[in-house]
Amino acid sequence: MPEAPTVLHVTPILRMFDEYKAKQFYLDYLGFKLVWEHRFEPDMPLYMEVVLGALKLHLSEHYGDCTPGSAIRIEIQNLDAFHTRLLSQQHAYSRPGIETTPWQTREVRLTDPFGNRLVFFEPLVN
Repeated sequence: MPEAPTVLHVTPILRMFDEYKAKQFYLDYLGFKLVWEHRFEPDMPLYMEVVLGALKLHLSEHYGDCTPGSAIRIEIQNLDAFHTRLLSQQHAYSRPGIETTPWQTREVRLTDPFGNRLVFFEPLVN
């Protein structure tokens, strides 16, 4: 049997519909950094990469790239500090709480302006 490949990382692609709202949510609110953006022509859909620590996301306005309403889980350290930073911004449409789950995690759940769900979680240590 051939040896399995070594997976180095995964880059989720999330659908977006509005460049301004995407940048406001991902860059201003969540604290991602813009790495690059691309359009084939000035009036064509935007495709961009944003990063937060080791997390890399691609956001796309292209119709066929992905489905709106997707969900991803993101393991982070220091969930409390992340949560405090989000609340300190007094975002008009997002005031997430922290939930302790039966599956032994603490989670902050967010929905972006396009219906994509991001679950930031930290495992509980016994």
